[in-house]
Amino acid sequence: MIRKQVFGRTGHLSTVTIFGAAALGRVSQAEADRTLDVLLEYGVNHIDTAASYGDAELRIGPWMDRYRRDFFLATKTGERTYAAAKEQIHRSLERLRVDQIDLIQLHALVHPDEWDTAMGPGGALEAAIEAKEQGLVRFIGVTGHGLTIAAMHRRSLQRYDFDSVLLPYNFVLMQNAKYAADFEALLKICAERNVAVQTIKSITRGPWATADRTAATWYQPLEDQTDIDKAVHWVLGRPGIFLNTVGDIHLLPKVLDAASRFQTRPSDEEMRQVVAEERMSPLFA
Repeated sequence: MIRKQVFGRTGHLSTVTIFGAAALGRVSQAEADRTLDVLLEYGVNHIDTAASYGDAELRIGPWMDRYRRDFFLATKTGERTYAAAKEQIHRSLERLRVDQIDLIQLHALVHPDEWDTAMGPGGALEAAIEAKEQGLVRFIGVTGHGLTIAAMHRRSLQRYDFDSVLLPYNFVLMQNAKYAADFEALLKICAERNVAVQTIKSITRGPWATADRTAATWYQPLEDQTDIDKAVHWVLGRPGIFLNTVGDIHLLPKVLDAASRFQTRPSDEEMRQVVAEERMSPLFA
């Protein structure tokens, strides 16, 4: 089983590994249901999906008919205006077959122009706040990718008191001094405000170097269990944060197995050895 910790100010005792449901975007319901069995086996009790993840919400919907009380359920809207975000939030409720979502997140809020729209008058944030006031969602978060996202999340937290943030975190990425400094500054604010911190891209090997892809992830992942163990354990060795799992149902059991066996964080020397052996490279330029 995978250990649990409180998900920020929500009070929910979530597994430190959160199921990243992008993995369900292009699978059948039968494959999704087998994935549910894996989640239940490891005790995972927190699902993170998005309206833009293909059929993921539709695949999760049937689970909620039976297991709604067993999962903290989060989704995302990538819309930037009030009207479009409101429509998408209601559509997500229908697709997920629920009356309430635990966490709605403004998705991939990275570009300054999109940020201004979403956070300004008539923006997506107003739709999220309205949904919370109506009891359709309980909490509001913000997510994003790229080298500027830690700094953008700090800006977002100045604009609104979000309950959670989500951003990339792995050993290779944290060798970028600017990103590492921005990440640490963000985590300081989150600790002060009790904002939950979700991390993604834990087992990233680098960008795909070939069209012959062996996984459903948009980045090339580590695939050997020993390498995945080290990458996952390095992330989980950071107190207080959460690791959102991989976007491939076939790699998912390896990530959960690694998480279930976590004891100590690998040393930087161990991680540098993995980087060299697997020729790992930064995902974001």
